[in-house]
Amino acid sequence: MRIGISFSRVFGILSRTVLLGLAVGILCPPDITAQEPASPVFEDGQAQIVAAFEAPESWIHEELWVETEFDSDGDGKMDRMHVAVVRPRQTETEGLKVPVIYESSPYFSGTAGGGLSYFWNPRQEVGAEPPPRSSPPEVRARTSAQISGSQVSTWVPRGFAVVHSEAPGTGLSEGCPTVGGDPEALAPKAVIDWLNGRARGFTSVDANEQVTADWSTGKVGMTGTSYNGTIPVAAATTGVDGLEAIIPIAPNNSYYRYYRSNGLVRHPGGWMGEDIDVLYDFINSGDPAGRANCDARIKEGEMAPGMDRASGDYNEFWADRDFMKELDGIKAATLMAHAFNDWNVMPEHSVIVYEYLKEKGVPAQVYFHQGGHGGPPPLELMNRWFTRYLYGIENGVEDDPKAWIVREDAERDDPTPYPDYPNPEASHVRLYPLAGGVLSGGLSMQGMPGQGTETLVDNFSFSGATLARAEWTDHRLLFVTPQLTEDVHISGTPTIGIRLASNRPAANLSVWLVSLPWTEGRVEAGGLITRGWADPQNHSSRTDGEPLEPGQFYEFGFDLQPDDQIIAAGQRIGLMIFSSDREFTLWPPPGTELTVDLDSTFLDIPVVGGSTALRAAFGG
Repeated sequence: MRIGISFSRVFGILSRTVLLGLAVGILCPPDITAQEPASPVFEDGQAQIVAAFEAPESWIHEELWVETEFDSDGDGKMDRMHVAVVRPRQTETEGLKVPVIYESSPYFSGTAGGGLSYFWNPRQEVGAEPPPRSSPPEVRARTSAQISGSQVSTWVPRGFAVVHSEAPGTGLSEGCPTVGGDPEALAPKAVIDWLNGRARGFTSVDANEQVTADWSTGKVGMTGTSYNGTIPVAAATTGVDGLEAIIPIAPNNSYYRYYRSNGLVRHPGGWMGEDIDVLYDFINSGDPAGRANCDARIKEGEMAPGMDRASGDYNEFWADRDFMKELDGIKAATLMAHAFNDWNVMPEHSVIVYEYLKEKGVPAQVYFHQGGHGGPPPLELMNRWFTRYLYGIENGVEDDPKAWIVREDAERDDPTPYPDYPNPEASHVRLYPLAGGVLSGGLSMQGMPGQGTETLVDNFSFSGATLARAEWTDHRLLFVTPQLTEDVHISGTPTIGIRLASNRPAANLSVWLVSLPWTEGRVEAGGLITRGWADPQNHSSRTDGEPLEPGQFYEFGFDLQPDDQIIAAGQRIGLMIFSSDREFTLWPPPGTELTVDLDSTFLDIPVVGGSTALRAAFGG
């Protein structure tokens, strides 16, 4: 069942057609037959494809440069952003005014190749200064007036204009890439200001001839995936007038949370050795003549002294690239989209934003699926969102369920509606480890004093999946529940409290929540549920880590990644504690020992139905 049918079934939305027209004279080109002015059409609360808007050969294409309010390359002039517009012909010939779907990106003009050749080498001691990395290959920029074709075929036939822009310092846009710096918020703000007549657009990067957007209603919706999804959040934090709605898909809303976890140096899934300076090199497709200046200003002047791969502490450099601390500026209606198994941009990036906006009273919904990085909401859901907030059609979207979650056996266009996320019926249940973790200890709802301590030995050469499958190993501690007699629905953010000691001044700490027996494939058949990482040196503060006193115990806690999964009856839920996570953390020489005090360690998991449901699933 597709979501369009689901909406009608769940909410009883009445089918209706609303025609918006402008009573203006028509000035038709010689080869076009005179007809009634074309107007957007809406049915079931969604903008429909209109035949008069559908032919690509009739669309108006524009190229321009919008002047910003910043000078990121320090040349004494405000940087100008390269912008491309695609809009229905009727905005030129019939005076039709339309809202805008806008996507901005640093990727449109090409990225660096070279594989992992210029990434950081993860083979180093935790807490040590890293060895230097190799120089990156030069980005061969691809530039064109069109910039990108994304969004165009979806939205222009439905009566929207589509705008693309290249991020600062990429392609034909001026300035420097700052990777999360203020220009990445102010650049799209300038484009939105131009669409509302508040900023100047020019016919070329150095021209004085201006271009106006008199065809625009001034109402703008932004969307995009990953970096392209980060930029809508950044723009929204400025509170710019005219940005009415955003649909960020897998957005990275905090570069610290992207490259660090609770003080620990961590790499995004699939990109071992990446850090913020690597991403800078990856997107540096701007004017080759200005790259040395940008390298000196940004990469050497800001990133090298600020990113701190030795301690991993949160500092002013990371705070300046943390959009989550600027969320108070957001007033745009926000539909977040993310995957619970996105180990590149972790799901916490969207969950934290959603929870903040709910509390603030900003219209907000979430769409989650069970896959990996990326994946937009179904078109029907996006269409309802943009139709409501850009065209003002009263389609009742603000009364829709707040959360749409794709269940484990469903297709991505068939999410299940829930009143909210986390599930309002979920509450945290505390579980305690029981001795025997080298083989397989218990995980119980009842704490049993006197469990003592157990020790694991770090060895990065074993993956987390290998450790979870192992029948016996001293490279991890594993604690498991009884076999479930009923399904268990986890919804929310698990947390761990732990007391441990290290035999070295610094160590990685990794925690996985797993479903056993482990099999490759979907989680309901056994596998990873969620996970988290921390630096024990940051046991007291994310900003001020301190070397560990070997043998001394430290007590602290941290969140795992948010989740919403149903663990099937017949499985067992397992807590796995280990040190280096081969796919995410640094790779120190093997041998570090972590000793865990089981009597002062616990796991809190959010379960729908709470302790009553979990106790029943444990067999009473």
